[in-house]
Amino acid sequence: MRLVGVDGCPGGWIAVFMTLGRPEEALFSVHAAFSEIVASNAAIISVDMPIGLPDRLEGRGRACEVEARARLGPRQSSVFATPSRSAVMEVDYRAACDASLKTSDPPRKVSKQAYNLFPKIREIDALWRPGMESRIYETHPELAFWALNDEAPMTLPKKIKSRPNPDGLEQRRTALSKVGFSREFLTPTERLPGRAGADDLLDAAVCAWSASRIARGSEAHFPETPEFDGFGRPMAITV
Repeated sequence: MRLVGVDGCPGGWIAVFMTLGRPEEALFSVHAAFSEIVASNAAIISVDMPIGLPDRLEGRGRACEVEARARLGPRQSSVFATPSRSAVMEVDYRAACDASLKTSDPPRKVSKQAYNLFPKIREIDALWRPGMESRIYETHPELAFWALNDEAPMTLPKKIKSRPNPDGLEQRRTALSKVGFSREFLTPTERLPGRAGADDLLDAAVCAWSASRIARGSEAHFPETPEFDGFGRPMAITV
């Protein structure tokens, strides 16, 4: 069974493909469009990107985000609250902020970090078809590392002030190598294509590990009973 973990990167999407039970043979590739990954032979796709979009942003966000933060301790800031669908669909930052103010309680604008993800969120949303929930799963790398690390959050951040943190990256490489990924694969010596960073590769790899858990039926769902948005997309994080 072919599996793939996917993370967004400046040049599109970085994907780690692996065969179930053979993480040591994992390969990565960078794709300009998410549709290229959907068209692959991967039976399960685990992607670090919100899929279900709320009509309104209430409180601290979707239930899956609230539950993820509760488990991540010092890494909880990596989970942002997904704005409303109407805000995400705006292509202008000010318009997105205006839409968010009208559809959030308490009212809030959109952060630039979240806004920069909107094109990729819209890309998945436009591709979504009924039945894809059994093949494409929203995941979150830090929650996946939590599951990989015996349900304990990583103690070190991947970045400090937007710069790679070597110790944090090494902590994640060590965790991934313990489940079979090769150190050579996790530590490429050449610059990654698509302006992807070392952290993007590690995130995609742990998403692929989450896909293997889904394939084996040992995954964890947050919340345990998935919620769905107004268009039938699941609002859940699976690791």
